[in-house]
Amino acid sequence: MRRLPLDHPGIADHRSPDRFLWWLAHSQWRTLAGGMAFGIVSMSAQAVMPAVIGRAIDRGVADGDGDALLRYAGLLALIGLVQAAAGIMRHRFAVTNWLTAAYTTVQLVARHTVHLGGTLPRKVSTGEVVAIGTSDISHLGQVMDVSARFAGAVVSFLLVAVILLQTSVTLGLVVLLGVPLLMLLVGPLLAPLQRRSTRQRELMGHLSNTATDIVGGLRVLRGIGGEQVFHDRYRRESQTTRRAGVEVAKLQSVLEALQVFLPGLFVVVIVSIGARYAVAGTITPGELVAFYGYSAFLMIPLRTATEYANKFIRGRVSARRVCRVLALTPEVVEPEVPAQPPAPGGELHDRRSGLRVRPGSLVAVVSEQPDDSAALADRLGLCAAEVDDDVSLGGVALTALSRTDVRRRIVVSDTGATLFSGRLADRLDLTGTARHDGKLARALATASSDDILAALPEGLDTVVTERGRSFSGGQRQRLVLARVLTLDPEVLVLVEPTSAVDAHTEARIASRLREQRAGRTTVVTSSSPLMLDAVDEVAFLEDGVVVATGTHGELLRTHARYRAVVTRETELVVAGGLP
Repeated sequence: MRRLPLDHPGIADHRSPDRFLWWLAHSQWRTLAGGMAFGIVSMSAQAVMPAVIGRAIDRGVADGDGDALLRYAGLLALIGLVQAAAGIMRHRFAVTNWLTAAYTTVQLVARHTVHLGGTLPRKVSTGEVVAIGTSDISHLGQVMDVSARFAGAVVSFLLVAVILLQTSVTLGLVVLLGVPLLMLLVGPLLAPLQRRSTRQRELMGHLSNTATDIVGGLRVLRGIGGEQVFHDRYRRESQTTRRAGVEVAKLQSVLEALQVFLPGLFVVVIVSIGARYAVAGTITPGELVAFYGYSAFLMIPLRTATEYANKFIRGRVSARRVCRVLALTPEVVEPEVPAQPPAPGGELHDRRSGLRVRPGSLVAVVSEQPDDSAALADRLGLCAAEVDDDVSLGGVALTALSRTDVRRRIVVSDTGATLFSGRLADRLDLTGTARHDGKLARALATASSDDILAALPEGLDTVVTERGRSFSGGQRQRLVLARVLTLDPEVLVLVEPTSAVDAHTEARIASRLREQRAGRTTVVTSSSPLMLDAVDEVAFLEDGVVVATGTHGELLRTHARYRAVVTRETELVVAGGLP
């Protein structure tokens, strides 16, 4: 599938679901036109069959002309072959259109998700994005699928109307006026169907989000005995979603019933009028048989038209949800003219907090409120919800640099980082070269992950389950640390990298991290004495501002508030005039 630019009109027109559907159709117009062409040929061939059968009866059977009967029989066989071949090709194009529409939508949403980065989880729920990939792409694909048959239905309807007008003006007018009238009877159902479908789609998104939360926190829920509470919550939400689905199904069942009843009623009307004409001698027996064939055939265009209306409504609802995601914009905007990147080895400075990180140093940030240090870490990597010019690297504001330069030189690994499913070696070696040049082995050793690999039968070839759920919390944390260490960025920001490991493991990681990151700038947010004792400098935050800097030992001796945070004292003991 071709690569679509992020500034493509399909994204520019994200506010209108109708425009998005039009763009989706326009982006695959060749296969869509091919499907419509074969759909028109297939249904037109089927539409003219009653006329050929009527002529065969009148000129072959009634007149006793065997040669004419053979000629019409051969013509029927030829038309049948054309219909069969066109039908096969129409179906192939329809499947292609379905897949193209569905996976073009997946491509757009996935690439826009990458473009949004950390903005996405702050503005839209996980369940909403999941629902796009599970149900919405199916509805969008079905719109493109049914379009080929709908085009054939329209053309074949007009073809039958012309044939009937040539035979009987009355019957032709009944068809031309009756079919649109029948479609108008279906119209009042479409608006309520769209409202109910929209409501059901919203509930499905909420339900998917709840299921994701439950699965993600199942270990915690079991620990606190909250499984039944969330089980009841999920049951209530699922029943609400089920009832909304039933409401949609009620209207769809009426629509499906009308697809059978209205064409059937129409057939009765056409046949009754044709029978009266045949009795009166106005039309021949062959023409009567042809009229019956037309009436039976017209059920197909009518049902296709109502099916198209049904699928278009559901596709429009899905398009609106897709457009809502495509309408999101990242907090970090690419500068129109990116600044020249600073030379390697520049100082990292956050003006808001006053933090200064010397090149090549290992600095720890300690705060009584972990959220303050986590927010500082996000700002250092240009990952915060509110982006400003406070953070600079080598004297150049991060917001003035291109996002590619920032992401390449500064990497932030927070506690929310997870492992994706797939082969473990591939999930740890993001560059594809770390395993061969020894960086991966070194990173695994620094993260004290030897015991994890030893316990895996296939080692690095082990397949990681979804979000790394087969590993414990401490194991996942160490593997995530190893993954980010293999990147070996110029500036590495680690948020509580050892919060889930035991003291012995933490001590090993802390001692090895300095050697691993020698000559590189590293910032660690932690209040663990084992980690703090291994860093070059500690910055103590209060209310988001650095109020003291020094080594861990110096701050323990000279700063009571720092000592209270690090040693977990319940009360501050101020002695000897210490601050």
